[in-house]
Amino acid sequence: MTQTSENVTWLTQEAYNKLKDELEYLSGPARAEISAKIAAAREEGDLRENGGYHAAKEEQGKQELRVRQLTQLLENAKVGEAPAADGAVAPGMVVTIAFDGDEDDTLTFLLASREYASSDIETYSPQSPLGSGVNGKKVGEDAQYELPNGKLASVKILKAEPYNG
Repeated sequence: MTQTSENVTWLTQEAYNKLKDELEYLSGPARAEISAKIAAAREEGDLRENGGYHAAKEEQGKQELRVRQLTQLLENAKVGEAPAADGAVAPGMVVTIAFDGDEDDTLTFLLASREYASSDIETYSPQSPLGSGVNGKKVGEDAQYELPNGKLASVKILKAEPYNG
């Protein structure tokens, strides 16, 4: 999982390999595919009114941005082990909290960077208000975080377990 401390991002070996594979694909085969799409669209004629050309150029821009993001992330990555199951909340943990101590009003989420977001479990970044509020707390402790309206919300940490996704 990921744990950010200033500009360093901690990744498990599996996560590092997955991101490196994505970067290699985007830098090689995907670049060739988008170049071919652009060339084919260019041959269709007037570029001002060529929807396929503009869509391909936009796709290329998004792809190049992702290449830059991955390059920077991997350059600053430190590969290590997943967090220990010691009851402390840390990036890479699945955390269950109760809002205002009400154990019927709970939320379970993965504390990790957006690189781990999936449809299986909601993901909160360690830099988000909730993520930074719970990070480092232990099971049974209360944590506070700032709501968008500036008020403080309180949650109780019910569980923190390593993500095995």
